[in-house]
Amino acid sequence: MANRIVIQADQREGIISRHIYGHFAEHLGRCIYEGLWVGEESPIPNTKGIRNDAVEALRALRIPVLRWPGGCFADEYHWKDGVGPKESRKRMVNTHWGGVVENNHFGTHEFMLLCELLDCEPYICGNVGSGTVQEMSEWIEYMTFGGQSPMADWRRRNGREEPWKLKYFGVGNENWGCGGHMRPEYYADLYRRYQTYVRNYDGNRIYRIACGPNSADYRWTEVLMREAGGLMDGLSLHYYTVPGTWSAKGSATVFEEDGWFEVMRKTLFMDELLTRHSAIMDQYDPSRRVGLIVDEWGTWYDVEPGTNPGFLYQQNTMRDALVAGLNFHIFHRHCGRVRMANIAQTVNVLQAMLLTEGAQLVKTPTYHVFEMFKHHQDAELLPLRLDSEEYRYGDAAIPQISASASKRTDGTIDISLCNTRPDSAAEVELALRGLPEGARTEAVGRLLTADAMQAHNTFERPDAVAPKPFDGIGTVRNGVLRVELPPMSVASLVLTS
Repeated sequence: MANRIVIQADQREGIISRHIYGHFAEHLGRCIYEGLWVGEESPIPNTKGIRNDAVEALRALRIPVLRWPGGCFADEYHWKDGVGPKESRKRMVNTHWGGVVENNHFGTHEFMLLCELLDCEPYICGNVGSGTVQEMSEWIEYMTFGGQSPMADWRRRNGREEPWKLKYFGVGNENWGCGGHMRPEYYADLYRRYQTYVRNYDGNRIYRIACGPNSADYRWTEVLMREAGGLMDGLSLHYYTVPGTWSAKGSATVFEEDGWFEVMRKTLFMDELLTRHSAIMDQYDPSRRVGLIVDEWGTWYDVEPGTNPGFLYQQNTMRDALVAGLNFHIFHRHCGRVRMANIAQTVNVLQAMLLTEGAQLVKTPTYHVFEMFKHHQDAELLPLRLDSEEYRYGDAAIPQISASASKRTDGTIDISLCNTRPDSAAEVELALRGLPEGARTEAVGRLLTADAMQAHNTFERPDAVAPKPFDGIGTVRNGVLRVELPPMSVASLVLTS
């Protein structure tokens, strides 16, 4: 059989951090306003302004961490404008995203409440591009200091007595671009200065994340690790799957097999990026203390016709589901260095989990992959060898099959599989080595697939693409399991003894 996977069930290669399944919510388009925040006066059911249906859907994913307020927005965001009585908060122009007026009704207190409702870690990105050291320092004090101080006292007057726990803090965003168009040497010096004042109060230990490279800018990684590696806990990386060019990206829903294949091929470039950036980091950090934080990833297409070009609203098809599965498998393989990843973005923007229109909410195919793969979170990565047939289109080729396996603390094994070909099923043989002698292993599974590459969920047909029980699973015999994956499919298998 050409598609063969050998899994070493009695070995481990590391822990798949649950934070690899993280999310990103920027003040961009309808992600925050309408998507997550509707206000306390809204007829849409909400908890202190945060829409309940979105919270319920995201909690089902075991969402581990949420990044906010940007993105490019972070380096023009002044946090003091977003606290205190809502009627007195300053209004501002969102210059990056559509030129709309931002009323600052969703600020620090609202974000921290959202994270509490989601039971996830907050990851806040500070303003280096247009902000001051004092502004950043006072934000940390406002959020995390429990004693008497101007910022802590202001927090109390604004309704929060106890400080919040904040682990993840980014010192700037895309400072090579929208965050200031800086050279790496200049940003490295700024990072050294700003991070000094991101202080740890009252036992709160902040994991400081430096702005890392754009895609394949390996020099940026080299300079940052050389000049500031000892002062950071994490280094970010941004990479988007764009099928066309930045000026003509292509449609999210109108494409043929060439558009499908190009998205698969470009998604797999993530593996090379992680390999090469990790190799540079290894030179300066051989113990791998510093995490690689892929805090923006996903597909980026042209916006849906008739929508604000600055709102980055796009549909989400079976093609995007495969992108999510492929990226997760890559992140798993690099779990020794990759400590967090945050898909862009959570609601109504780019490769979203959820789409909303008024009181309506729909889950995307990407949402379902997050839900199907959630048992990989904090599980032990199992060594895996994969022999796959090729998926060839024109002069290029990629593997038809992608796979990953992990073991939970109770011994349950989870296997996830992707068939990248839209036109051909795949027979896959899984050989399980290292199972207990005489163990009887049962397999159950779920499958996400569709009858067309362009299939997607709409408010009229919210379950057009949704997981179903996987009937193509055979019985585990002598440590071997055979499955048949339909074309363009994502599968999750659970093996118990």
